[in-house]
Amino acid sequence: EKIVCGKGIAFKKRPGMEIDEMSINQTFILEGGGEYSRFEQLLKDVPLEYLELSSEIINMAKLEFAKKFKDNVIITLSDHLYVAIKRCREGMTISNPLLWDIKNFYEIEYDIGLRALELIKNKFHIQLPNDEAGFIALHIVNGQLDDDVHDMYKITKIMQEIENIVRYHFKIEFNEESAYYYRFITHLKFFAQRLLEDKKQNQQEDDLLDVVQTKYANAYKCVEKIAMYIKKQYNYELYDEEK
Repeated sequence: EKIVCGKGIAFKKRPGMEIDEMSINQTFILEGGGEYSRFEQLLKDVPLEYLELSSEIINMAKLEFAKKFKDNVIITLSDHLYVAIKRCREGMTISNPLLWDIKNFYEIEYDIGLRALELIKNKFHIQLPNDEAGFIALHIVNGQLDDDVHDMYKITKIMQEIENIVRYHFKIEFNEESAYYYRFITHLKFFAQRLLEDKKQNQQEDDLLDVVQTKYANAYKCVEKIAMYIKKQYNYELYDEEK
């Protein structure tokens, strides 16, 4: 339920002995009861230094965004970093198919990811590829999706509605294991947030839309259906860039 860290804090200590509070420099507390079992399992499998590393990265993000993050982001990020570093030491790297989108959609989170790679290099003497900065950025993105800030029910509902339009237009079922599906869903999630907050993408001239209308005419027809539905249901206008 609670972990405290400090230099030599457990030296010559046995279970039941008290710890000097002055020697504590970090405290980890998990507030959600449902996460305790995952937290306990994490500590059995993952060294504490990865928990400290994750905490340092999340603290960077908290300073950048001046907001609270979900507790479980420490668990998911620690687990990810442990596996990523272990994999890299074994000469295996995983490419991130979402990297281009992450750089463009979540610039601040990606910048924190790059800073995290420097932290990892200094602490573990290993250089992870920029693909990992993208994965770290996604953990930070997901950590900000807090029920206290956004109505997750409404966000989910909007995502489902758009998904259904695409499904019925193309008469297909999605491959939910696909990186393309994950990319689409990630975009929908943040589109739904913007819609509920009534925030618009910066309207810019977008030559790409002309190309899409011609080259992917069927996909564009589907987008037009989505735009009409969103306008009717939520009175929200999709700009060309969003389309």
